[in-house]
Formats: sequence, structure tokens, C-alpha cells
Amino acid sequence: MLYFVATPIGNLKDISLRAIEVLNSVDEIACEDTRHSLTLLNHLGIKKPLFAYHKFNERASGKKIVEKLKEGKNIAVISDAGTPLISDPGNILTSMLKENGLEYTVIPGACALINALVLSGLDSSEFTFLGFLPDKAGERKSFLEKYKSLDTTLIFYSAPHDVKKDIASIYEVFGDRKAVAVKEITKLHECAEEFNLKDGISGEPRGEYVLLVEKCQKENRFLDMTEEEHVKAYIESGMDKKEAVKAVAKERKVSKSSLYKYTIEK
Repeated sequence: MLYFVATPIGNLKDISLRAIEVLNSVDEIACEDTRHSLTLLNHLGIKKPLFAYHKFNERASGKKIVEKLKEGKNIAVISDAGTPLISDPGNILTSMLKENGLEYTVIPGACALINALVLSGLDSSEFTFLGFLPDKAGERKSFLEKYKSLDTTLIFYSAPHDVKKDIASIYEVFGDRKAVAVKEITKLHECAEEFNLKDGISGEPRGEYVLLVEKCQKENRFLDMTEEEHVKAYIESGMDKKEAVKAVAKERKVSKSSLYKYTIEK
């Protein structure tokens, strides 16, 4: 059996009894950085063989894991912090496991985005997690354009050396909105700073960040869209064509007949 085990995101006490039990029981542990993981394992008094599993060797190491599982070994996979696969390696591995008919499970625990969402005070009833922004400016803008009209709280991960650039990029595409920067989650200097995108955060960035941006307000969602884009946005959200045309006509105060042409497949 393979276990994806969530580990603490800051405070080493934030690990479940079940996670400790599993880490003690497996034959080997795959981890992003063996040196980093040793700090946690030594704290827990766990001594197990470790091997590297990170984004640069994900496929090769995945094959190694599959072979070990076929030999009957039990393997745990941990990331440097939090839940594996969430902006961390693991997606390739789960595909390989399914292809080979191998079972796996998750040992739940800490996840930075969930903690940050609660700390932010923003609407938590609906949210969209978008992870890290692309490195290249053009790709960042194209990526953000896809989500600027979502009426859910948006959550991003950001490294300290990127956080100001990320905020500027989000502001460029989204315009000004309320936002919260959460850092040092579960640690002594945990902080949730409220700010407006146009102003950015205060001080010198330190620590890993979770950026949360308020949802697009309904009255502003489609101001920058053409009528055609507006109709298609509603259809893509799950409305049928008739419902989409009716909603757009009402919001734009135009006739439904003028919009039906946008529902015809080209």
C-alpha cells in the first residue's frame, strides 16, 4: 500500500496520531528533501529508509515506487510541508499507480490553503485554488484572464521573492480588489494582512505566502466582456443556451433576440 501523508506546515505538533502510526509502520518513506524531512522524523523519533521524490525526478522515482509496491512493500510519500499533490509532486505518481492497479490512500492533515482561507475572513462558502502563478509574464496574464470573472474567493501560493510581483500581476488583470496575504501559518509570527491589490503588502516579504483575493462582484463581472463572451461564459458555467441568453439580456438590458446568434455553433 502507498500512503500520501500530510505533514505539518510550520508547527511540528500539527501531525495526527494516525500519520505518526503510518510513518512508523511503512518500509520506506519518499520525500521531497531528505534533509528537510529528517527534522520532522527525528522530532517524532522515527527512523526509516528515505529516498528522494521531487519534481525533477518524479517519473523515474515513481517507477521505483511502483516496483517497490509490487514487491509487497508499504511506502509513505510526504512533501516538505502540508498535503502531497497540492502544488507538490504526486500527480504523475497517482496516474502510474492507477495504470498498474495499485492501491493508495491519503492520511489527512495540514493544508496551507485551508488554514489561510479561514484566517483571511473572506467568503469561504466557495473558493478556487490556483496554486503558483506561471513564471513568464505572458503566461501569467493569460492564466489570470481565465479566472478574473469568477465569483469565488481566489487562492494563490507565492514565494517571498515573487509575492510583490504576483500581486502586481493580479492587480493588472483583476483591477483593484480586497485581498489578504497570509504567512508563517501555525508559527510564532503568523500573520494575515488585509490590503487592496493596488496598494500591495507592507514591509519586506518573509516566509511562504498564501494570497487570497475577494471574488469578482457580480455587477462588475462582465463589464469587460463582449455580449458573445458574456453568453458563452454562462453556457460554460452550466446554463443551457436559453437560460444563458435570458440572463445576459436581463443584465445588459438588451433584447433576447439580439443574443441568440451567439448560441449557434460556428
